[in-house]
Formats: sequence, structure tokens, C-alpha cells
Amino acid sequence: MAVIGAGSFGSWIAWRMRSAGRSVLLIDAWGAGHSRSSSGGESRIIRMGYGGDEIYTRMARRSLAEWKDLCERTGESLFHCTGVLWMARSGDPYSESTRRTLERVNVPIEILSAPELAERYPQMRVPDSGSFGILEPESGALIARRAIAAVVRDLIRRGGEYITAAVMPPSGRGRLGFVETRDGKRISADTFVFACGPWLPKMFPDILGERIWPTRQEVLFFAPPAGERRFSPPELPIWIDFTDPRGPYGFPDLEGRGCKLAFDRHGAPFDPDSGDRAVSAESVVEARAFLAERLPLLRDAPLTEFRVCQYENTSNGDFLIDAHPELTNVWLAGGGSGHGFKHGPAVASHISGRILSGAAAEPRFCLSAKGAVQSRTVY
Repeated sequence: MAVIGAGSFGSWIAWRMRSAGRSVLLIDAWGAGHSRSSSGGESRIIRMGYGGDEIYTRMARRSLAEWKDLCERTGESLFHCTGVLWMARSGDPYSESTRRTLERVNVPIEILSAPELAERYPQMRVPDSGSFGILEPESGALIARRAIAAVVRDLIRRGGEYITAAVMPPSGRGRLGFVETRDGKRISADTFVFACGPWLPKMFPDILGERIWPTRQEVLFFAPPAGERRFSPPELPIWIDFTDPRGPYGFPDLEGRGCKLAFDRHGAPFDPDSGDRAVSAESVVEARAFLAERLPLLRDAPLTEFRVCQYENTSNGDFLIDAHPELTNVWLAGGGSGHGFKHGPAVASHISGRILSGAAAEPRFCLSAKGAVQSRTVY
């Protein structure tokens, strides 16, 4: 088997198939967790809350257990149990459905009133008296690029292979015998899995060119005041506020990198090969205005790092995990849509079940469910 793309989906798929006894070659054009990949960068949230989308709550819980197992096997600190705090609002459908789903699936949570939020997290300003908090105390942050590198090293320890090579788009119908690299080499396999993130539309323009849309996403890091511990765990958890139309979310200061801030909304269309990865002045202004409003001690904090990455969005935010409609031994895994990183282990379990034992498809992940018009429903 050959897996093309060594991000969260691809590396875990290769790992899972090797653990099942298959010979596996993992291939990436620039390296596992490289700077242009959707799985690169410093950190990713792993949280259970997904509104009413219980399928993702269950996938995230299974995945967290496997990420923790990876930490134990490798002895690496790849998960920070910071807790994840949802800024919720009474009467808001997403807030209420998140709470109900977490309770139904028995995810540990703590409900905090607005006064309790203000007392526990005085460095944050609670929006108004109608707000409350849903705290997932067992959730937190994955250290992204180091975590991907750890999965790949563990794959190699188990007898899998990994190479750096640029695979060209395949063509034809029926059974694919080989893929060709940019330098003219041929790589043969019985099964091919393409997990190329934002490069999937370039690999398969006919079927994915109008079904996956990469968008430009900016992430900024601000340094807290010297000696200030209130912006580090456990004093500050990861927080998310989907009741705010800007979609803000943030991380505490992890491993000395600063407090991370971003807005979970789709940016402009973006080419992962040639797109400009310099942060815009407008984004810095917006971020500072938000900090002044909600985390006022950081209003003048230095901007210490930034990252311009991309989402690779499906029409509604559901993943794409399905067989290619014309190439009989080719599979597609992508459409992370800005929330996929955490789910790598569960995605690998799903696709390996389909390949190895003919397990049933999940209709939401099928190619046929991917529309040509963006209307996001999964957050």
C-alpha cells in the first residue's frame, strides 16, 4: 500500500495499516508536518464539543485515547491537558446542543455561570450575563508538527517505510498500477490512499476541483507580560466562542510560544503552493481589538509569531473518506475543513475498516455527499 500525504490523516492511515500487517509506504512532497501542510504549525485543539454532531464527538474521544497512547509509546509530551472552555450563551442552539451531546455521550463537563467564569478566569472578560461556560476538563492541545513526526517515527519502528517525493496526479480508469514522481520514478502498490489535504483538488481536479476549497487562515501568537502566569495552564484553558460571529478561539501560552489567537471563519481562496504566507496588517488590528475587548492584559502584547495556513473545506465541513469513483484501488481521505487534525486516529480506523474488511461507509463522508456550493454546518 502507498499513502500519499503525511499529515494527520495520512500518517495515521499508514500507521494503522502497518499495525494491521500491511506493507506500507508513506510519501510526502516536503516532509511530515511541513510548514505548508494543514497539519503543520505548533498546536491544535482536541475537543469533544461539536454541537449536535455526535459522530465527531465520538471520533474525537476515540482519537484522544490513541494520541495519549502514542505519547506513552514514544515517551514524548505531545498532549497538554489544558481543558477546553466553550463560551456559551443561554438560548443559543449550538451551545445548547453541545451541552446535550456531551452529556448524552458521558463526556465529563463542568457548567460555569457568568459570575463563576469571571471569578475563575479574571484575565478574561465574559461577554454578558446571558453567557455561561462549558468546560471539558480532559480535553486540550496537541503539539501538531511534533505529533505528526512522532506518528511517522513510530510507523518506521513498526516496519513501515517513509520517503520524501512529489507524486504526480494519476490518470485513467480501472486499476491504478503505479504513481509517478516528479523526477520520473514509478511507485507500484496494490492500494493507494491519497491524503493530500489542500492538494487533493490538484491531484483530482475532475472530481474534487469543485468539491474541496482551500482557504487562507491566519493564526497569531502574542507574548504575555513577563512573569505573568495567568495566561498559562492551568490558570487559562483553551477557549472557544462560537456565539461570537467572528468565531474567536485561543490557546494559553504553551511551551513558551505565546498566547495563540485565531478566528474560525473561512478566509479567501488560497493556493497551497503559491499563496502569500505573510500575515496581513488588518488581521493584526482585528486581533488587538479583540484582545482589548476580551483579554485586556494582552491588548499591547508583542506579536511574537504568526502562521498563514489553510483549511481544505468541503461543502458543509464533513470529511471526505471514500473510494475513488473511477480508479478501483484508489481511496481519498481529506476535507479536514479546519477541524480534522484531532481526528487522525479515528479517520484511519474508518478507512482501514473499509479497505481491509469491507466495513460500511459513513454516508456523511462519501464523495456523493459533497456539494459544489459551500454551506458550512460542521464546526
